[in-house]
Amino acid sequence: MLILGIESSCDDTAAAVVSFEEGKGLRLLSSAVSSQIEQHTLYGGVVPEIAGRAHAENISGTLTAALKSAEIEPDMIDAVAVTTHPGLIGALLVGVNFAKSFAYSYSKPIVPVNHIKAHTAAVYLIPDPPKPPFISLVVSGGHTSFYVVKDYTVFSEIGGTRDDAAGEAFDKVGRVIGLPYPSGAAMDALAFEGDKRYASFSELQGKGRGKKRTALKRYCPLPSPAMKDGLAFSFSGLKSAALNFINSKRQAGEEPDRELLASDFTFAVADGISSKTAEALDISGCRTLVLSGGVAANRHLRTALAKTCDRLGVRFCPVPTELCGDNAAMVAAQGCYEFLAGNTADTSLNASASDMLKQSGILL
Repeated sequence: MLILGIESSCDDTAAAVVSFEEGKGLRLLSSAVSSQIEQHTLYGGVVPEIAGRAHAENISGTLTAALKSAEIEPDMIDAVAVTTHPGLIGALLVGVNFAKSFAYSYSKPIVPVNHIKAHTAAVYLIPDPPKPPFISLVVSGGHTSFYVVKDYTVFSEIGGTRDDAAGEAFDKVGRVIGLPYPSGAAMDALAFEGDKRYASFSELQGKGRGKKRTALKRYCPLPSPAMKDGLAFSFSGLKSAALNFINSKRQAGEEPDRELLASDFTFAVADGISSKTAEALDISGCRTLVLSGGVAANRHLRTALAKTCDRLGVRFCPVPTELCGDNAAMVAAQGCYEFLAGNTADTSLNASASDMLKQSGILL
């Protein structure tokens, strides 16, 4: 079975083809992504109207590239999976309407896909993929949430951020200290440089006869994003604390030390998320953790969660870094299981900016 995936929820236009064979699972045949980073870097973030227009310009060529790379013809596709929610409504509509037109032209079924489910489904493309039930931690520019994946198509949210997402916080702080948009990768690299300096200072403190190594005070003391009650986060307070520290330094006539600041900020994010992850695993009883989303590429976060899972004896399954950002391979992967479950739509299908969470907490 061949599934075509289409993704246009934010600023990446993507198309991909995956195959599914009973007993062998999914196999990625092609993945094409057209990025808009250069356009949005000028504004320090995604401009919805520009994103929508760029999708309209790029989607046909991106789809053609994916089909060519997979060495298949359009009529060989068994179903067309497309991201319908959540995301920027103008951007989503481009992908949804294109998918409907393609499906109608070739008499193929349409499979609506939730963007959050799709991020998680990227893990099914790794060797020896996990099987539900498991905990899915999605960390991106718009989401930082825990889900119990009860089955391939049944997700239940059990906790998450009450305000900003981790990725948005990284981008905002990075922009203020002069890093290009998006700032996640640059913040991660800077944090490693800061880590090295902390390690050097610690070694110096520990030298000398009779001296005990003492813990270093953080250059920029920051609150944890992990809230005391439940599996909740608040990244707005962490972000505000970092911005206030930066502003206080500049008002005093000095620039903040970017490396140490990045180290402190990244530590706070990774430590806060890993602490709540341990709680989520304990509450759910699941023995597997899947990490996905754009921020899942952060090496500090991956290391912190790997250590947490190792300590708890839990299997850790991070999505490959090349599939952490928005892509259509993950949409096709989730679309395959939605199609097998009979979750298809007709040409009346529409997009939605919201994540469509019902009061029951079941993710559609």
